[in-house]
Amino acid sequence: MSNSQKVLLALSCILFAATVYSLFNFEVYLIILFFLLHSLCLIFFAYKTYSGVTRDEDYIETYHQDVGMEIASKDNEINELTERLDRSETSLKDAVSENEELKREVELMRSNISEMEKEKATYEEKMKESESQAFEAAVQGLLPPLTEGRDDRATVNIIAVAKQACDELMDSARSAGLILNVSSQGDTLLVRADPNRIITLFRNIIDNSIKYMKRAGSLVITISTIGDDIFIVLKDTGEGLNEDETKHIFELNFQGSNRISGNGLGLAQARAIVESYGGTIYAKSTEGKGMGIYIQLPA
Repeated sequence: MSNSQKVLLALSCILFAATVYSLFNFEVYLIILFFLLHSLCLIFFAYKTYSGVTRDEDYIETYHQDVGMEIASKDNEINELTERLDRSETSLKDAVSENEELKREVELMRSNISEMEKEKATYEEKMKESESQAFEAAVQGLLPPLTEGRDDRATVNIIAVAKQACDELMDSARSAGLILNVSSQGDTLLVRADPNRIITLFRNIIDNSIKYMKRAGSLVITISTIGDDIFIVLKDTGEGLNEDETKHIFELNFQGSNRISGNGLGLAQARAIVESYGGTIYAKSTEGKGMGIYIQLPA
């Protein structure tokens, strides 16, 4: 085998490998280019191989037929590869089209969800406004009457009012085994409020403790100031309530699982009084460990 034949054979092998590799990595025209170069190398190799041999007409004709058949075979392979690539391209286009349609559907769904969320927010806002108006009306109905002849914003000694409420309910507390105690840093702490409403606030909470203690214990009322605010803590040692029920004790007509008697207005009225003066009231309780009522009022 001559050197030129070896070179052509080696180049043909390389181009064949390149053709196979390009099937999976390159465009169609590169596949065809490598394949044609491979075919040309084979043709030249065949030509070199048979050029030194004595050729008669029959041999040359046979040779031409073989070469023609080889070329035809390669052409068929190229056509098959081209058809496969066309089918793959069509499938890819169809997939892209389906993906675009899916994207449009997702965007439409997102738009619908956004509209629904806006409608929900509007509805919730209207509900809150309605609830606020209803509660405001209920608050006005729950507030006790003002002390006759007094300005609602005149000052009152809240410590003295708390002690007065304890004195009024002392007998009931003793009968229930409840010891009442008012703790403060001094004897005078003024707040702008009506005395009748403030004493009703203390009466309702103390009376609530008397009803639901169910065992001997104590109710300590601590009154103090922090900055411009007055803080009142009424903590008893009764049975208390679970966390879920504690959240609702200031609601109108609420009666917990430990209900005894009454219409459930006492603590709701206490809340109405506190909030009418711009204050806040909340409760903390652990079942079996008592109830704490926490009040903040502007001084």
